[in-house]
Amino acid sequence: MVGYVDALAGDSDIGGAIDDEYDTIVSSGEQVTSGLLAIALRRCGVKARSWQGWQIPLQTDNAHASARIKGIETLAFVDSLKKGIVGVVAGFQGISPDGRVSTLGRGGSDTSAVALAVALGADRCDIYTDVDGVYTADPRIVSQARRIDRIAFEEMLELASQGAKVLQTRSVELAMNNNLPIRVLTSFADEGAPNPGTLVCAEEETMEERVVSGVAYSRDEAQISLLRLADEPGVVARVTEVMAEANVSVDMIVQGTSRHDDKANLVFTVGRRDLEKAADALRKYQKQIGFDGLLTNDNVSKVSVVGIGMRSHTGVAHTMFSALADKGINIEVIATSEIKISVLIDREYTELAVRALHNAFALEHI
Repeated sequence: MVGYVDALAGDSDIGGAIDDEYDTIVSSGEQVTSGLLAIALRRCGVKARSWQGWQIPLQTDNAHASARIKGIETLAFVDSLKKGIVGVVAGFQGISPDGRVSTLGRGGSDTSAVALAVALGADRCDIYTDVDGVYTADPRIVSQARRIDRIAFEEMLELASQGAKVLQTRSVELAMNNNLPIRVLTSFADEGAPNPGTLVCAEEETMEERVVSGVAYSRDEAQISLLRLADEPGVVARVTEVMAEANVSVDMIVQGTSRHDDKANLVFTVGRRDLEKAADALRKYQKQIGFDGLLTNDNVSKVSVVGIGMRSHTGVAHTMFSALADKGINIEVIATSEIKISVLIDREYTELAVRALHNAFALEHI
C-alpha cells in the first residue's frame, strides 16, 4: 500500500495533482498515535488530550508533502495547558491556506516540536528519538564514534544538511534563528539510567572549539555533467533557473574549462530521486541553455567533515584529502563553506571514507 501511494504522489494523470490527498493519508499515523498516547495517559490518571495540526492550528503554505510553517495560533492550546491538561500534539502536519491537511516532509515532527516550543516561549525543546544523542559519525559505520555533549547550531545544521539523520535540517534552522536550545535524547533509556543526550545550542555555549566535530555522509546524491557550454556570463544562471522551475535543488557546483575554445563543462549534484526529472528538464531546454552533451551518474555519495574550528585552523583540507588519497579514494567534486568541506566520491567507498576521516581527525578522542 505504501509503495502504491508513493507511486501516485506525483501522478497528475488521474484528474490533477494529488499531493493534498497524499498528505491526508500519510498524516493519519500521527493522528492515531497521538490519540493512543492521550488514552494511555488518561488510564494512568493524567489529564490529557490529543491535538491535530489543524486544531492548534499550525498554519503552513500550500506545498503539500513539503510544506513550510507560516505561523502557529496557540491560544486554545495554552488555555488547555493552563487547566492542567497535557497536550499530545500530532507532529509532521499542519493546515494549508485552503483548509487541507498539509505535511512538513520527512522528519517534520522535529520541526513541529521546535516550532511549537518557539511559539510557546519555551526555554528548551527536548526531542526523544531512537539514538542517545549526536555522534561524531554514524555508529553503524564507525564503532569508535563518540556522543557529543554539546554542539553549535551551525555545526548541527551542516551535519543535518549533509546527511546526518538525527534532526531535520529545518528544525535546526528554526531553533538557531530563535536561539532555542534543542536536547536530543533516547526514548529507550532504562528508568533511572543516565540520559544526558546532546545539547544543540549557541556557539558561545559549547565551551570548547573543536576543529572538526563530525563526519556526515549522504548516498542520496546524483551527479549531472553538462558538456561544452558557452563560456559566458549567465550560463550557470540559465541552468539553475531551469532546475528551480523543475523544483529541483542543486547542491555542489563546479565549472571548468573545456578542451574546446570558448566552452566550459559544468558539474553539479541533485538529489538522487530528482535525477530523472532534472535531466528531462535540462534536455527540454538544451538549446536555450546551450550545451552539447549531458552525462548523469547516480552511483556517487557525498561525504563531509564539519566543525566551527575550521574558521581559525589551517590544514583541514590537506588532512581530509590526504586521508582519502591514502585509501585510494578519488574525489569527483569538492564544495566548501566556512565550517564544512564536502566531497563527492564513488558510492562503494562511502563507509571506507567515513572511517578514514573519523580516524584522520581523531574524533574518537573528543
